Amino acid sequence: MELPENAEARNVFFKVKQAYANHEEMSVKVIFSHEKLKKLKKYQKGSSEEELANLELYIEMGEILNFRTDDAKKLRDSILFLNDSAYTNFNITKRLKLINKKHKTQTNSSHLFWDIENFSSIFSIFNDIIEPYEIDDANITLAANPDSLYLKKAEWEANLYDYGKTLHSFNFIKCEHGKDVADDVLLNKFTEANLKNANIFLLTFDRDLKERFSHLGHKSNNIFIMGK
Repeated sequence: MELPENAEARNVFFKVKQAYANHEEMSVKVIFSHEKLKKLKKYQKGSSEEELANLELYIEMGEILNFRTDDAKKLRDSILFLNDSAYTNFNITKRLKLINKKHKTQTNSSHLFWDIENFSSIFSIFNDIIEPYEIDDANITLAANPDSLYLKKAEWEANLYDYGKTLHSFNFIKCEHGKDVADDVLLNKFTEANLKNANIFLLTFDRDLKERFSHLGHKSNNIFIMGK
């Protein structure tokens, strides 16, 4: 067994070995204090890399010594989820930009046009856009190309389930094959809606589409895109 290259790894190894030899109850409390476990419930600077490595060591020892490590796996997954959320939240909150005017104006509704293939971090989109702006399901349009839908549908549905949603909770459109088809569909739906006095959130990587949204939209709208 190869130990992780950090200062605590050897201590973790011997703590687990000693606890097992003494027939103690095996849990993550063997390797982490109560205070440390509380801290690990929140995002930690450095992404808790050392703690994750030591958790993997504990799990590996559990497999060798035949003791259950369900709580360690649950903690590991929780830390990874927090890391992913913090990273994505940083990107969305820092990169969301108003493109059609200098300052937001008053609106009476919010709408999301979402290329889910390229922006699939559902947790962050709900927490940073959908929930703060109280966007109704009926005002959310998603588009996905067939290949992406085939590969990622189960993952998307599983993440949406956490919010009591499915793809079909929204205006979901399965596009045809072809390059940038999803982007064109989103633009067409935006044009058909003829929105005014609305917050418009556009999640796409297509620079040309961003410009067309800005030009076609009514001047009373606030149009937000993801900047660099």
